[in-house]
Amino acid sequence: MPEVICTTVYQFPELSDVAKDKARSWYCELGPHDDWWDAVYEDFERICEVLGIRLKTTPVRLMGGGTRSEPCIWFSGFWSQGDGACFEGYWSHAKGAAARIRDYAPRYATLHGIADRLQAIQRRNFYQLAAEVSHRGRYYHEYTMSVDVTRDSPTWQPPTEDAEEIVTEALRDLARWLYRQLQAEYDHLTSDEAIEEGIIVNEYTFTEAGRRFR
Repeated sequence: MPEVICTTVYQFPELSDVAKDKARSWYCELGPHDDWWDAVYEDFERICEVLGIRLKTTPVRLMGGGTRSEPCIWFSGFWSQGDGACFEGYWSHAKGAAARIRDYAPRYATLHGIADRLQAIQRRNFYQLAAEVSHRGRYYHEYTMSVDVTRDSPTWQPPTEDAEEIVTEALRDLARWLYRQLQAEYDHLTSDEAIEEGIIVNEYTFTEAGRRFR
């Protein structure tokens, strides 16, 4: 014969501290939502645009059978040696980039320094430098980025001797900055505060011991 069993369930704030820990552990196992990095990527795309970087794109197949283009940005993280972020794109002089990046991202001195270095090396090369950034290998970090620097000079002048090193290191610093932003976003999404907010917003209920009920 079927039985009717009555169970008392609790909202997260009503749980004991021990039960809250168990509820948090359950929610943490779900992991951040799919494509949690989208907001970081969108911000990075805008920063690249300001700095004069046109990101390459790659087609991604959709469930419905179509495709869409996504920027060539990759990362791995956040606990293993060799983790990092990288990107592919084309860089050229962007007038006023040093001032514009300060307007767009006033708190990020690292980005200001990158813009200043790129502007200074362009000035020494009469604003004729360009670079292609390509990914190499199966890992994703700044040293998997190959940077090919050229100069579009009407008199066939080559880039200054320091141009390739300065541009390469500036773009790798940009990849390092991206990785730090991704890690900060992940740490925020997996913090106790964010986990508790997610539990409460979704109105999950639990048994007295902290096991998820609904």
